[in-house]
Amino acid sequence: PPAEFVKGITQRFIDLWKKLDVKYDEWAETTSDRHKKVVQGILQRLFDAGQIYKDKQAGYYSVRQEQFLTDKERSPDGQFGAEWGEIEFREEENYYFRLAQHKEWLLSYIDSRKDAVIPDFRQTELRNAVERISGDLCISRPKSRLDWGIELPFDKDFVTYVWFDALTNYISFAGYDPNASAVATGLRPVVTDRSSESVRTAHRAVATTDFDVQPQEFRNKWPALQIIGKDILVPAHGIYWLIMLHAIGFPDKQMPQLLVHGWWNLGGAKMSKSAGNIIDPFALADKYSAEAVRYYLISDIATGKDADFSEERLIERYNADLANNLGNLLNRTLNMVHRYCEGSLRKPRESWKLPADVMDGYKQLVDGYTAATVAVRPEIVIERSLYLASVFNGFIEAQSPWNLAKSPKQEDREFLEDLLYDCAESLRILAMLFSPVLPKAADRIFDQLNWKSELSGKEERFSLADAEWGRLPDRHVVGKPAPLFPRIETT
Repeated sequence: PPAEFVKGITQRFIDLWKKLDVKYDEWAETTSDRHKKVVQGILQRLFDAGQIYKDKQAGYYSVRQEQFLTDKERSPDGQFGAEWGEIEFREEENYYFRLAQHKEWLLSYIDSRKDAVIPDFRQTELRNAVERISGDLCISRPKSRLDWGIELPFDKDFVTYVWFDALTNYISFAGYDPNASAVATGLRPVVTDRSSESVRTAHRAVATTDFDVQPQEFRNKWPALQIIGKDILVPAHGIYWLIMLHAIGFPDKQMPQLLVHGWWNLGGAKMSKSAGNIIDPFALADKYSAEAVRYYLISDIATGKDADFSEERLIERYNADLANNLGNLLNRTLNMVHRYCEGSLRKPRESWKLPADVMDGYKQLVDGYTAATVAVRPEIVIERSLYLASVFNGFIEAQSPWNLAKSPKQEDREFLEDLLYDCAESLRILAMLFSPVLPKAADRIFDQLNWKSELSGKEERFSLADAEWGRLPDRHVVGKPAPLFPRIETT
């Protein structure tokens, strides 16, 4: 049965997210009763508004893909490819959503919001696709040949097909109420006398969209940043989804921003089971750890671009960035604090100033972190964070604290204590900045710094205000060092 098959696939994803320490607020399954009610509520509203109508379609139909085919699906030789399976000519009635009616709105929206899609070249791709919209969208299948789906509320002989089912889960699980209406609540007055200035004034003074009367739970979460693959931007998310939201009353400012990522290829080719060139993420995490896999997948691909997966590159990045850089800074700093300062940090003297290049590294990190986060460039966030770790490793090498510890001079002793405090402080900040990508490693850095109070009530979520320099208190006692990123040795 389809439900059992899908349940098995679902469980594989749940197991994988658990293995990779991926946290989420709620797992969305389109078979849930909550989701079905939202889908049917939206369909009924659009049907009542005349946005959904019944019509007859005739054409070539792919039995495997369960869809009618057009000439654009034909190969250069005029034939339909093997991927479509058995092809037959069919004629049947279905329900359609008036997609083409909203074409001009979508073009206007894309032109007015320059960051509707990230990266910008994908926005150009979307706009070009919108220009080619010419027909409406079939949104149903007769139960006579497909009975596993959400029943249309206005016709019991049909189920909804894909679009109003799958796409709607973005809002159904966020708390959207399809029955909330500004007109029904009296917040959007029905203007019957257009000459009445008082009515027009009242209309401007109150909520004017259905979004304004949505439950607070939903409005707190929306608009969303939706992360999608490049293969489902057009037409599913960039056209169908945005027009669907517009049709049910979402104002332009509440449209989701679409972050479109590329593919991880293997040997320059797209991974696929049929081609036999896939990477098993479970096996990869077992071999190298979830943290190593997370780090590589985030750090070695540019937002919106494709990248070529390489196990050798994973090992190289892990050893160079984590073992030799961040892990080395942690281990050597805490070892020296215990060896030279009995495990206790003294606040730097007022006269103490970090070298300009070191402070510049910190300032560049904070400024660059903000800019890269706004631009949704996590690989640059990581690059900036690694730069600070490199700066402090270089600072240690340049100042040779092991020589300062041998010096009988009081000024050298004070210099040593100032230096080690700032090295420890850099680690506190780095732990926060790396925490979205390396949550377990960040937690272990806090453990070794003996700084768990930073996490209290935050669920490991921080703001850049927490990265203000100098938060470690005077005479803070650090924990014991332990290897954080053991090198991956290759034979």
